[in-house]
Amino acid sequence: RHAPAILPTMIPRTLEAVLRSSATHYPVVTVTGPRQSGKTTLCRATFPDKPYVNLESPDVREFARTDPRGFLANYGAGAILDEIQRAPELLSYLQPLVDADQQPGRFILTGSQQFEVMNTVAQTLAGRTAVLKLLPLTIAELAAAGISPGTDQLLLSGFYPRIHDGGLDPTRALGDYVETYVQRDIRQLITIKDLALFEKFVRLCAGRIGQLLNLQSLGNDVGISHTTARSWLTLLEASYVVFLLQPWHVNLGKRQIKTPKLYFHDVGLASYLLGAEVVQHISRHPLRGNLFENLVVGEALKYRYNRGKRSNLFFWRDAKGNEVDLVVENGADVLPVEVKAGATISPDYFRGLTAFCQRMKEPPQNAALVYDGAERQRRTGVTIWRSADVDVMLDECS
Repeated sequence: RHAPAILPTMIPRTLEAVLRSSATHYPVVTVTGPRQSGKTTLCRATFPDKPYVNLESPDVREFARTDPRGFLANYGAGAILDEIQRAPELLSYLQPLVDADQQPGRFILTGSQQFEVMNTVAQTLAGRTAVLKLLPLTIAELAAAGISPGTDQLLLSGFYPRIHDGGLDPTRALGDYVETYVQRDIRQLITIKDLALFEKFVRLCAGRIGQLLNLQSLGNDVGISHTTARSWLTLLEASYVVFLLQPWHVNLGKRQIKTPKLYFHDVGLASYLLGAEVVQHISRHPLRGNLFENLVVGEALKYRYNRGKRSNLFFWRDAKGNEVDLVVENGADVLPVEVKAGATISPDYFRGLTAFCQRMKEPPQNAALVYDGAERQRRTGVTIWRSADVDVMLDECS
């Protein structure tokens, strides 16, 4: 037995076109991403005729684990298997099934723990599955649905679909998210004796968004070892809470920073962890600039994933403190992007871009500045964009 195919309502997702296309080429399509990013809703809306199986359900999971062949025999024509990391053993039994019948788009898998899902998928379904990543909503997806909050409201509410679909209070919804995540997901991944200490760690990570990662300092502030801090950060990466932006240092000499920068996949979650509860808290927050930078970097990452591509994003910083917030690799060319949270352009905004371009043997064809203003401008050597137009910027420059 399986749940009836009820078409969920959803804000249309950019990834849907890639999901449909992948299902015409591969017998299995795997969609990973954070909890509540919309994976289940997207897959069920895209494939409404497929049986839907939720492996979070204890009885379903028990059947899948104890009798995988019998379980899969119920879904010979295929199915949507939700939260596959809850029964990874199934993948070994799925492999011979799809080898025997390679009908495209037969099974759609979702998972919200990227390392566990990806390792298992890579070992058992290599060459048989497309792997897509669905992050929370983008500014463009919200705008297409007629939702256009101001910048500070976006920084507060973030992009989880449930908040916007249901008009939920973001503080309450994000509080529930953190509690569920820490109490359930983290305990599935690892035994943490002191959950309060782990929660403190997550909050202190939010206080370091857009900054160079210093695990020693982070561990000291929490009261844990450097090794534990690294282990816990890996957990946050594995469950799509944070990601690391690596430094770019091709052909620019050796005196470059080699430490990554820390960001959250959802800027609203970071704002919640920083204690913001209303828009006024954001507008006056000392880390508003970091939150705005996180928003823009996150939009650029979603742009790549929503087109079925891997991240091509880096940042640049030299030993003298010159920095460019985002370096987008496009083949042999790069697009340097500076991010500024101000609404009025200042000459100082271009200092990092100028330093970067001067270091390059061949100056990049384009350079960009993303700010919190309302106008798009073309200046000599640099185009100025609104934060709402990151996707347009990347379209033009790719």
